[in-house]
Amino acid sequence: MFNTTPRRGLFGALLSHPAPAEAAAPVPVEAPPPAALSPEPPPAALKTDTVSSTELAAFLAARMCHDFISPAGAITSGLDLLDDPSASDMREEAMGLIQSSARKLVELLAFSRVAFGASASAETFDTRTLQTLSQGIYAHVRPDLNWSVALPSVNKAAARALLNMAQLAASALPTGGAATVTAAAEGDQVLIRVEARSHRVRLRPEVASGLNGEKLDGGLSGQWVQAFYLNALVREAGGVLEHHVADEMLALTARLPA
Repeated sequence: MFNTTPRRGLFGALLSHPAPAEAAAPVPVEAPPPAALSPEPPPAALKTDTVSSTELAAFLAARMCHDFISPAGAITSGLDLLDDPSASDMREEAMGLIQSSARKLVELLAFSRVAFGASASAETFDTRTLQTLSQGIYAHVRPDLNWSVALPSVNKAAARALLNMAQLAASALPTGGAATVTAAAEGDQVLIRVEARSHRVRLRPEVASGLNGEKLDGGLSGQWVQAFYLNALVREAGGVLEHHVADEMLALTARLPA
């Protein structure tokens, strides 16, 4: 027996609205063919790039765990060396490993608390605090950070966007280079721009997809999710996110309400 339950989704919606009946012909001539259905909307209108809130939360949690596990594991390795009687000659190296890894872990946690979390009930952030958080990230990567933010403070959405853009720029410079962060007021908007410059600057395909608000289609989910999250938070705040790749340069630009 055939299932007569109406189909759901786009095609179900089309099938649930049958074409209007043909008007009776005044003379016995062949009736014209029924009017064609309206063309399907382009693929973008089908919302195939959407990601549920639970999926996004899972991807972000996995990304942060990946970032935290490296320094946490290094701390454990250092403690194991201290407990090993046969490694007494490596005590100084073990202490250095524990100290540097603990510092990295604390800086990653502080950064993530603002970039991905609620951080606090504050609706504005001092840009000097954002500079310190960004410097904590760049202290453990190869590229340099050039901070040129003219605004004394920014709202929560702009603060999150700025931090994520700064970290994405660092990821695009795996062999070194320099990232320049600027932010200024333009009328009733905040313009944030981050430029990553190097002779080997790289924008991974999955990062480009995330910046465009597209669903992950291959590649590293940890690289993609930060870019997708950045796109989502900028759009939700009523802003616009753009990226541009040129010779030896990647530019990320966000415009958000002030």
